[in-house]
Amino acid sequence: MTKELIGKVAIVTGAGRNIGRAIALTLAEGGASIVVNARSNRAEAEAVAGEIASSGGTALVHIGDVADARAVQAMADAAMKQFGRIDSLVNNAALRREKKFTEMDYREWRDILDVTLDGTFHCVRACLPALRKSGAGTIVNIGGLSAHTGAKDRAHVVTAKAGIIGFTRALAHDLADDGITVNCVVPGLIGTPRPKDRPEPAHHLTHQTITGERGRPDDVAAMVRFLCGPGARYINGQAIHANGGAYLGA
Repeated sequence: MTKELIGKVAIVTGAGRNIGRAIALTLAEGGASIVVNARSNRAEAEAVAGEIASSGGTALVHIGDVADARAVQAMADAAMKQFGRIDSLVNNAALRREKKFTEMDYREWRDILDVTLDGTFHCVRACLPALRKSGAGTIVNIGGLSAHTGAKDRAHVVTAKAGIIGFTRALAHDLADDGITVNCVVPGLIGTPRPKDRPEPAHHLTHQTITGERGRPDDVAAMVRFLCGPGARYINGQAIHANGGAYLGA
């Protein structure tokens, strides 16, 4: 690909590892300056920023919980102070826990919605003034396969990710007059490193890709890069699946 994003600035939430890291690196390869957000792990975020810098790119690390509206506003302010613009917002930060609904308390329910759904709301609100000034602003929300298929022990995650789809469609209408596109990329069965105390999600075991192979974070990142680029300006309000055929639906 060419440097189609040169001169642009992108915020990527949850960018310290896995899919978020791949998105940050891929957008940087396209020429964008990146705000690398992580909730608390500065070492991971600094490592991603270091990779971007070592490849000749520019990155700013911002540590903050997207569930905290003030922290999100501080991130948008830092981006504007450093770069003077925000052209793309990638809402990747999310929690993906498993818990039987009959054992789930309200705090556990809210923890997921606070980060995944409310965090996306906070980020859009904070970045909207800058995105409006971009002239070609893009918002890409990261969805989840289980929002479309359902999943056992994931009522909170399924609900939050389904909400992201609805939010995407609503924003596409609300922000169209501002020249901002809003889309959702839905990963499925992506092979990512997992801590030993966090086994692979149970719903991964009940779905298979057409080829039998798991995807890579880069497969998701490539779609995000396309949606942030000039060739995707006519794509709006869509949920685009990157799942190897594990789910075939509208």
